[in-house]
This record gives sequence, structure tokens and C-alpha cells, in this order.
Amino acid sequence: MRATIRRAVEAHKAQREDNGDAGFSLIELIIVVVILGILAAIAIPIFLNVQQDARNNAANTVAANAATQAATEAATNGAAATATVIQDKLTSNFKKGDVTAVTLDATKYKAGDVGSICVTVTANNTDAAKVKPAGPGC
Repeated sequence: MRATIRRAVEAHKAQREDNGDAGFSLIELIIVVVILGILAAIAIPIFLNVQQDARNNAANTVAANAATQAATEAATNGAAATATVIQDKLTSNFKKGDVTAVTLDATKYKAGDVGSICVTVTANNTDAAKVKPAGPGC
């Protein structure tokens, strides 16, 4: 059976070569180009949206990590962990790359109170509405 199919394909190929029919027809090539264009038109916006979601999630992760560090500082140093001290540590540790600011909400924070911590992050190329503050005081 396999040999029969192979012989038929080879015979068809030889017949096509004898008649001068080699390669693809213009219609076949146009159809392939149209299909590739449609796939590209669908894939590019999806890819860009995935990148934006990744940037937003990265900023949310920075906020969560900064809130964890602020809580650790507040728990470790108690009343000595003022808003200014924590803010300086957050800025020095997390203001890197696209992150433009990491801010402890000083109006809500009470020195040494872990439950009053609320950290916000601003970063380049992020959607501010999708970047949420982190911490138990938010």
C-alpha cells in the first residue's frame, strides 16, 4: 500500500515536471499571504496586551514586596520605625529600572504598627488604574 502511494506521488511529480508545472500557483501564494496577514493582525494586539499586563503585574509585585519589607521593618524596630525611616529603605531598595516611586502612605501609618502599612508604586509604562497599593492598611 505504501509503495503504491509513493509510486503514485512520484508519477504525479514526474508528470508535473514534464508539463512544466513547477512550484505554486499565484492563487495559492496569495491565499497563504492573506492567511499570514490575518494571523498577524490578530496576534500583534494580543502580544502587546500581554506585555502591558506583565508590566502592571510587575509593579503590583514590587508593591507587595515593599509592603512586606515595610512590615518587617515596623515589626523589628517598633516605634523607631518611623514613616521617614521606612520610606528611605523602600526608596533605596525598590526604586530601580522602570519603578519611579515607592511610597509609604504616611497619613495612615502609625510608627511600629504593622497593620497600618500601605505602599503604592508608580512605574513607567504601567496603567495606573491596574497598579494597586499593597499592605494591610490599604
